[in-house]
Amino acid sequence: MLDGLNQAMEQIERNLDQPIDVAELARIAATSEYHLRRMFSALAGMPLSEYIRRRRLTLAGAEVLAARETLLEIAVRYGYGSGEAFARAFRAMHGVGPGEARRTGATLSSQPRMAFRLVVEGSTAMRHRVVDKPAFRVVGLKARVPLVHSGPNRAIIDFVRGIGPQTLERLESLSDQEPQGIVAVCNDLDPSRAEGTELDYYQAVITSAPAPEGMSALDVPAGAWAVFTTSGPAPQAIQELWRDVFTQWFPSNPYRSRPGPEILRTSLSTDGTEADAELWLPVEEARGGTDG
Repeated sequence: MLDGLNQAMEQIERNLDQPIDVAELARIAATSEYHLRRMFSALAGMPLSEYIRRRRLTLAGAEVLAARETLLEIAVRYGYGSGEAFARAFRAMHGVGPGEARRTGATLSSQPRMAFRLVVEGSTAMRHRVVDKPAFRVVGLKARVPLVHSGPNRAIIDFVRGIGPQTLERLESLSDQEPQGIVAVCNDLDPSRAEGTELDYYQAVITSAPAPEGMSALDVPAGAWAVFTTSGPAPQAIQELWRDVFTQWFPSNPYRSRPGPEILRTSLSTDGTEADAELWLPVEEARGGTDG
């Protein structure tokens, strides 16, 4: 998987002054476009589209300072339809407009080229299983919330705090299959996984029952799920689990992520400092090899 990902990074570098087809990058990486975007975001800490934009503006910055071409010629080469659009993007990354940068020889920002490698530490074994699960239903309370990459998500915290104990008891009584009990479900995430994009968040149960009045339902088709478990300090253990799944497990196992909800079941200690967590991710068998 990582060999293919690095080949896709090389393809990006060769085509920064041309339109880049993400479907072609996925073909080079021997995976799906969905998994490529998901994997890149998890490994790089930014969406693939943002990396491409920043690499283009890095090269454009060097050409602006070199002053061999007009600013409009540079703008068009890197995919901007007007000098104004280029100037806005340039200022957003470099903190200065291209004209001023050229006049003053300003110091500009830079997005280094990325390459990926698998570091096998061998200190801990990831506890996981792969489950073929029949179709099921997510039933619960739903909110549209922004995606937050790090730190607390205040929209989710406020939403969950607003659910009364009687509603939670009623909801939990509907749970009739794994993962048992109240779970957090994220669905309909933007493919870019960019900070601030929105997703559907459910405080819900997994069930075969219909949704009671006032609750939302999400029907999920049959498929394979990778199930990961962890225990440790809250919330660090859960955050580290997400990181390890994409930096260690996917690159070294014959699976890739597929579209579908992501499910997290968490049990906190009485003082809230320790957590047992179970993460369910929709997966499918990878095609094209998994060499790292």
